[in-house]
Amino acid sequence: MPQILLPLLAALGYALASLALKRSLWFGIGSWRTTFVVNLMAGLLFLPLLAWGGHWVGWREIYQPLLTGFGFFIGQIFTFRAIARGDVSIVTPVLGLKSMLIAFICAIFLREKIPTGWWLASALCVVAVALLADRTPSRVRNVSETALLAFLSAIAFSLTDVMVQHWAPLWGPGYFIPMMFGTVALLSFSLIPVFSQPLRQIPWAGWKWLLAGAVMLSGQALLMACAISIYGHATAINIVYSSRGVWTIVLVWIVGHWFRTEERHLGRGILTRRLIGAALLVLAIALL
Repeated sequence: MPQILLPLLAALGYALASLALKRSLWFGIGSWRTTFVVNLMAGLLFLPLLAWGGHWVGWREIYQPLLTGFGFFIGQIFTFRAIARGDVSIVTPVLGLKSMLIAFICAIFLREKIPTGWWLASALCVVAVALLADRTPSRVRNVSETALLAFLSAIAFSLTDVMVQHWAPLWGPGYFIPMMFGTVALLSFSLIPVFSQPLRQIPWAGWKWLLAGAVMLSGQALLMACAISIYGHATAINIVYSSRGVWTIVLVWIVGHWFRTEERHLGRGILTRRLIGAALLVLAIALL
């Protein structure tokens, strides 16, 4: 079914993008320039959706795609800052709270009836993503600050997905999504004053990984935005999207050497936890 296939493909795209962007950080690009390039790429790649068309709701409601874009922009900032300050061993488990947060938001503010199986699946996702993360003590740093930044990111992205589910059908994906990500791109110009160095000083080797990661991250964001705006059910779609943890493990073991990642050499204990986490994700998806 498309509503399952789209978030699955988005999860694969996120896994590939995260590996590429992690590789680009080896060249000293930093989180601010990474955020800028990724968001600008998203704004450009989403423009062709205007041909899809939609419904002009009115100037009084223009705040809807603009506010949604602002929420996504804030989530991106918190995510990249969390990764810069700490490690994915803290960031990833906290971001796993997103599916649970969306379920709460939909139930409280949209008065959406959430099936019992979805609540259980969301809880399993939180446990699963925590197990998938690397908990090697030497890799864990700035725990409190990193966890706080990641939690703020999870809140921002959860609110963004709920706004997409609630408002995008009124406008149609061809109007809402380009305006949303156009807002993200425009807001990103505010980051230029905090760049450590100008963009022109990024080496070409770094640009290759950065642009590849930006294109894939934008592509998976497009798939998620379309899935939620067309089919709704942000909670269920995000539960399927949590399979990115499984994709990450597979990619690290199969093509991890392409990205010079050291995660292929983790110990048996960490691998066992990740396999259990992957199994819980499969169970969560099955509960849908």
